[in-house]
Amino acid sequence: MKKPLSERVMLYLQHHNVANLATCYNDVPSAAAIFYVNDGFTLYFLSSSASRHSCNLVHNQRVAVTIQEDYSDWLEIKGVQLEGHATELSGAEEVMARRLYAQKFPVTGLLAQAPAAIVTALARVRWYRIVPQHLYFVDNTFGLGHRDEVPLNG
Repeated sequence: MKKPLSERVMLYLQHHNVANLATCYNDVPSAAAIFYVNDGFTLYFLSSSASRHSCNLVHNQRVAVTIQEDYSDWLEIKGVQLEGHATELSGAEEVMARRLYAQKFPVTGLLAQAPAAIVTALARVRWYRIVPQHLYFVDNTFGLGHRDEVPLNG
């Protein structure tokens, strides 16, 4: 029996690691690959405050994100597309994001055992949240170009 759409998307998000984040500032678009963790449909990521996308987010919090594999067969393509807002975190929400991130990417939670380059990089990052306003799941196993909008409760 086929699982409900929301459940299939949640599993897809949990079993993937890299998202493509698109930002824009002064009508100049930019895209970057980011490692993410999800809590429901909300995504969390870390990045240098000097990165282009972090600088763009200071001026424009609207983002687009895709998550997919590198398919060679068009009829097998699946993936997430979303539009939403990204904001920098602090306080309790940052602590929660760090905890979730360490569960998915253990090296970020085991700094005493991590390579020096990772420890240094993590000391400089900022933490961000992406809240989707629209979320779609592409699944060409149901037909070429098949895309469903995922209901976002609340």
